[in-house]
Amino acid sequence: MTQDRSRLTRTALLLLGPALVVLLGIFLLPMLYILLLSFQDKHEHFSFENYLLFVNDPYYAQILWRTVKLSLYTVIVCFLLGYPVAMFMAQTTSKMRGIITFLIIAPHLVSVVIRNFGWVIILGEKGLINNVLLKLGMIEKPLKLMYNELGVVIGLTDSLIVYMILAIATSLYQIDGSLYKAAGILGAGKVRTFFTVVLPLTLPGMLAGATLVFSLSMSSFVTPALMGGTSVKVLPVIAYEKIMTQLNWQLGAAMSFLLLASTVVLVTLFTRLVETKRYKEVFSS
Repeated sequence: MTQDRSRLTRTALLLLGPALVVLLGIFLLPMLYILLLSFQDKHEHFSFENYLLFVNDPYYAQILWRTVKLSLYTVIVCFLLGYPVAMFMAQTTSKMRGIITFLIIAPHLVSVVIRNFGWVIILGEKGLINNVLLKLGMIEKPLKLMYNELGVVIGLTDSLIVYMILAIATSLYQIDGSLYKAAGILGAGKVRTFFTVVLPLTLPGMLAGATLVFSLSMSSFVTPALMGGTSVKVLPVIAYEKIMTQLNWQLGAAMSFLLLASTVVLVTLFTRLVETKRYKEVFSS
């Protein structure tokens, strides 16, 4: 029995070996190098000045807060727009479910840059929405729908809502249909059934979707750069500018790890808050 286990362990290590080597060489070692680089000053001496800059300079603290705020807004909008779609997918036929899944995934077959330029055509001052509203006389001057925080949230929602929909839909598929009948027999209406049965049972999917959307929003670069312009700076854009434009690799590395640490801490806190005693059984099942 012991020999069989050791043989299986060796086989597993051999199978995992190539993937571990690739992961170590492409991901872990460069990450460690950037981490060491973040603790150096411009003269390559050990220093905490890159991290202290976020404490002493309110400009960088404001950028970090804006990054977190826009990510939270994106999570909320994705949830509000994605939950009804997931509910419809769970209640419709398998054929229609496949069509809807294809429709929400199909836009991601196109580059995010092209999709963002499409939003420029729709949301710009001379774009489709403003032209229609001006011709109908509903507004006197074009609405500012881009190059602000609203434009960034719209772009991020377009890119990431698919993760929220599919995560919630997966939880909805696993709900036993007899629970709806049981709730109705006990006198619960549709609204009460939703808040007391459906919503708690979909918390794992909501948490998975929120985690994916938040972490991807925090690290998003292309969408904030194109939809926010120069007026909405977020941490990934600033880190890119420090490294590629100003060649300040030390400060850019520190920003990258602050972004990573902030994402991990906030996601962990959110997970702990959601997994309360009231819903402990939902997550442990």
